[in-house]
Amino acid sequence: MADNNVPEHTEVVVIGAGPGGYAAAFEAARQGLDVTLVSDEEQLGGTCLRRGCIPSKTLLHLTELTHAASAAGAFGLKFKPPQIDLGGMRQRKNKVIKQLTGGVAQLCKQRVVRYLQARSQFEYDTHVRLSGKQSGRLAFDHAIIATGSQPAVLPDVEFGDRIMSSTEALELPDIPQSLLVIGGGYIGLEMGMVYQALGSRVTVIEMADRLMPNADADLVKPLARRAATLFDAVHLDTSARDIEVADDSVTVTLDSNDDATEAHFDRVLLAIGRTPNTDDLNLQGAGVAVDDKGFIVVDESRRTDAEHVHAIGDAAGGMLLAHEAMHEGKVAARAVAGHNAVFDARAVPAVVFTDPQVAWCGLTEQQAENSDQDVKILRFPWQASGRAISMGASAGMTKLLTDAGDGRVLGVGIVGPQAESLIAEGVLAIEMGATAEDMALAIHPHPTLSETLGESAELFTGQATHYG
Repeated sequence: MADNNVPEHTEVVVIGAGPGGYAAAFEAARQGLDVTLVSDEEQLGGTCLRRGCIPSKTLLHLTELTHAASAAGAFGLKFKPPQIDLGGMRQRKNKVIKQLTGGVAQLCKQRVVRYLQARSQFEYDTHVRLSGKQSGRLAFDHAIIATGSQPAVLPDVEFGDRIMSSTEALELPDIPQSLLVIGGGYIGLEMGMVYQALGSRVTVIEMADRLMPNADADLVKPLARRAATLFDAVHLDTSARDIEVADDSVTVTLDSNDDATEAHFDRVLLAIGRTPNTDDLNLQGAGVAVDDKGFIVVDESRRTDAEHVHAIGDAAGGMLLAHEAMHEGKVAARAVAGHNAVFDARAVPAVVFTDPQVAWCGLTEQQAENSDQDVKILRFPWQASGRAISMGASAGMTKLLTDAGDGRVLGVGIVGPQAESLIAEGVLAIEMGATAEDMALAIHPHPTLSETLGESAELFTGQATHYG
């Protein structure tokens, strides 16, 4: 996999081989630069391919199948309860990971990107010290930091057999009878639904007054209602303290305002956010500044305080999404190659792969409320969608945030099946500067969920074909 020879010099060193890192390396190579990609892992792909996006969505696909089979009874189609084969699930998950990481490795060879398996530390802004399977001192003209992030942990708590981060949870060690999920964000809810579908009794706690507090409330409501039916309990305005691990259980005090209750669970999943992997890089040796949370400070070209060093992806903050990191990686590589490249995306889509799915891009309603912009919000309930009703998905919704004057589309939010794909039209509309009229005049196929975008847009003038 890795190149055994460490060169003395490379034009571009990319530190980190996740989606942002390999995207940056491939683009830099396309620009004709000599590129060295460095990571301390044998397989390429980083967190996303190996212990994040890909394995979690592989398991969430099984969750969707389980929920669909259960719901089919209302349509006159009944299935026997599923038989869970954990070994088969692990094999399938690992097969997907192997196929995709192998594909990235093959692309490295095709695009003549040198890969070194090593840890990197800056000596100064033109050299890194490598240690591990490959070791030595590597001089570079430009560096792109793409080291990603890791699960955040509570004080005095360590991940292990009973207390899991998403990494341990994705290994499917077993199916706990009871699972406490600390954190009602997208990671906690996604993994909670995986384990619920496998048979665990899941309890979710969230410190805020609602699930997914960073998303618009109207998008989260259908998800919250669904979560209430799937999980044993959902506790809001609740935190965890006094976590004690025994051989066969975890004792946790659930603290909700003035009420504290001691509870016992087989396992605990800690999903309270992520922290950047920047501590071990000796960034000060390169003159690279970080903010008070450890994220690297960059400009719109992803350039750090050190002129020859760029940073992308989770290490530099933002939405901490793989597709955002890939786009930033290409921007950084083009900037390194001398182009006037900047990260100026108007709409970075976010997708939560729960049941139902939630997706949004561009301006959110929360952001609109805190701005002076005159925004018109258009909501199309899926109760008026023939396709949604035929699927049993009438709880869904599509909404557009538009400029109240000219109708330009500023933001899009969707909750319901296939939101992961439907949001792409919203991204394109925002990036192209489309108006609600443009979206309304585009002919959407019938009967499909994509029609809800067109009918939402029709509401700008007061009436959609099937609503208003």
